[in-house]
Amino acid sequence: MSDDRLIVALDVPDALTGLQMAERLGDTVTFYKIGLGMLTGGGLALANELKQDHGKRIFLDMKLFDIGATVEAAVRGLAQFDLDFLTVHGDPNVIRAAREGAAGKDMQILAVTILTSLDRDDLDAAMIVPGDIPDIVTARAARAFEAGADGIVCSPNEAALVRTLPQAEGRLIVTPGVRPAGSDAGDQKRIATPASAIAAGADHVVVGRPIHRAPDPRAAAEAILAELQSPQAQRANRV
Repeated sequence: MSDDRLIVALDVPDALTGLQMAERLGDTVTFYKIGLGMLTGGGLALANELKQDHGKRIFLDMKLFDIGATVEAAVRGLAQFDLDFLTVHGDPNVIRAAREGAAGKDMQILAVTILTSLDRDDLDAAMIVPGDIPDIVTARAARAFEAGADGIVCSPNEAALVRTLPQAEGRLIVTPGVRPAGSDAGDQKRIATPASAIAAGADHVVVGRPIHRAPDPRAAAEAILAELQSPQAQRANRV
């Protein structure tokens, strides 16, 4: 059983550990996220090996944010690896630059709205615009779609609101901050179960520590996959 709605975050120290985890998960998992934490530990090499040698889909979570020319150049370089998803911050100028960098390639650009580890107090400390987080996420998502993002990243708590946007038709919603019932939330503050996230409108859920820190990672992944196939994960009007 496999289902690419589940993206497993390989938030491990280095490429060797990541490859060993992918081997343990075997054909149960078809989609992996590789982020900044592994960038200096061989993350790009691992992404390429998993994609080219093992046929996996790859979500490169770099959350790029810089001037347009720099973002465009970075994305153009990353697009050579034939990966599936790449994240940038949800600034419209950044998204437009990323789209230019990815031109002619199949790599899809996902815009990050508000990190799932943040709450209103954190936004206040960062001097982010006042308001409720769901409203801010929805507004940022709309602007990201208008700027050409193929999808957005938000917490499961905002997925249903984002899915109602006219601009969201045919676009992706990817939700980190997903935890099986009873799991430790860790540093995540806006979380939901896998089934709840999909039912709310997510196309993909990202799960890391509850799988790679489990005594039996493959069994943990299989339990999540079973949940994604359950009636609780069904939603009307899928896009």
